[in-house]
Amino acid sequence: MSVEFVGIDPNTDRDHCPTVWADAEAQEVLLQGWKPDTGTHAQCEATSPANGPVPDTEAIIRIPARMIPMIREACDAVERAQLR
Repeated sequence: MSVEFVGIDPNTDRDHCPTVWADAEAQEVLLQGWKPDTGTHAQCEATSPANGPVPDTEAIIRIPARMIPMIREACDAVERAQLR
């Protein structure tokens, strides 16, 4: 696995660190974020077209808007790898 660190929340306290990585080989973007409160989690599940609740192998996370440029960078890295 060739995971490349892209960025960390610039407002991090190093204990609660939303983070972005790109894995060009697997063609995936990896995100670490905050867990939503139970009410928000329930709203996400209720408005999803998926069948049933979020499985144990998946997660809903929150990422601050200030990290959008990092997410775009990770997406671009994975997309460039697909073009090779």
